[in-house]
Amino acid sequence: MAEKIFVVEDEPRLAALLADYLRSNGYGVECISDGREVGPRVREEAPDLVLLDLMLPGKDGIEICKEIRAFSSVPIIMVTARVEEIDRLLGLELGADDYICKPFSPREVVARVKAVLRRSGARSAPAQAQAQGLTLDKGRYKAILHNKDLELTVVEFQLLHFLAANSGQIFSRSKLMDRIYPDHRVVSDRTIDSHVKKLRRKIEAAAPGEEWIHSVYGAGYKFEAPQ
Repeated sequence: MAEKIFVVEDEPRLAALLADYLRSNGYGVECISDGREVGPRVREEAPDLVLLDLMLPGKDGIEICKEIRAFSSVPIIMVTARVEEIDRLLGLELGADDYICKPFSPREVVARVKAVLRRSGARSAPAQAQAQGLTLDKGRYKAILHNKDLELTVVEFQLLHFLAANSGQIFSRSKLMDRIYPDHRVVSDRTIDSHVKKLRRKIEAAAPGEEWIHSVYGAGYKFEAPQ
């Protein structure tokens, strides 16, 4: 069965163009123009990915993303008309899997969709890893530390899982960016720093005083369980 994509876009011509490109690449597509309809449709249809415009009638993309994340880990790519908006969206910790700025080529959108679906494909093949009180369930993107759900975004989970799977190894920011963003989109070094900061904050809330992600001056980051 073809993977189902929700194109949430209130510009009819752009929605139709994206739908055509996605369908030509083998995806099933449903277009939604009213923000108030998105959450209920995601509950009913359980799509494989949501392409979500930021500015919509009825309810904006930020509200919709928060609404969806309350009940689903479906991959979400958020679309904005302003590149400077992306930093603000990242700071809001919405749980979106990717961001793309208008104007864009439909081919770029299709490439991003494919990359995000590849990264999220582990949902269909659950796997677990454990380290002294930390359990990482890749099938559900769940990180449990001392019986507490860290409530990570998909990107945060991927970062923690990769570091934990390579415990003790030091990875540069560029290596981590390559691992988390295999589509090689342009992101700054501080994007990784931001993700690490948020991870540490969530870990500290669940396990005060425990340090799991270590900074190595001039080199990058490594994972080591506390002794």
